[in-house]
Amino acid sequence: MKIGIIGYGKMGKTIERLAVAKGHEVILKIDKFNTDKMTIENLKQLDVAIEFTRPDSAANNLMKCIEAGTPVICGTTAWLDRLEEVKTYCEAREGTFMYASNFSIGVNIFFELNRHLARMMANYNDYQPTMEEIHHTQKLDAPSGTGISLAEDLIKIHPAKDKWVNEITTNSNELALTSKRIDKVPGTHTVDYSSAIDTIEIKHIAHSREGFAKGALSAAEWIIGRKGCFTMKDMLGF
Repeated sequence: MKIGIIGYGKMGKTIERLAVAKGHEVILKIDKFNTDKMTIENLKQLDVAIEFTRPDSAANNLMKCIEAGTPVICGTTAWLDRLEEVKTYCEAREGTFMYASNFSIGVNIFFELNRHLARMMANYNDYQPTMEEIHHTQKLDAPSGTGISLAEDLIKIHPAKDKWVNEITTNSNELALTSKRIDKVPGTHTVDYSSAIDTIEIKHIAHSREGFAKGALSAAEWIIGRKGCFTMKDMLGF
């Protein structure tokens, strides 16, 4: 594949290393110093684009890829107020787009475990769910996109919770999703159900960025030849 990496930071560099090792070509690398290279002509040369940038630029980057007819996958978080706009634009242009708050295969299995556990615990009112996410100090958003996905999935299923808050709370209808920023932590997400008697806990611990990058590259390979808007659930068959 001929790949473009839009957002050539630590994640972009990890994706490039894995892509080259698999025999792919990275022919376009966009960072804040060469945004003038983000042209329709350059995007048309790609088989797929992988977008990991900032919340304020993600939607426009994605729509430019779609305009060029270039399949694009996106792992940028904290821009979802424009997700429906991008999806509508993609469908109108018969484009190809995938968004995931986290491309790690392990995290997406963890999403499924979280939904399954929420269904199991929905009728056990003695157990109160809480969540915690921990990331490195350079992460721009809090809570993380992964944490928000976990919280929103639980709220859709668990009858006692109708909103999440990014703090400890005593309100019975609120799900506490707390955030910690600790140097060099790639990402840890924990879901607890605690009662006076015991606690049930599920946890995902990332050991490096490798899992996120490997999943993004797999998604880029999978999306070739497809049309429409996709998620990791489509790719993994969940």
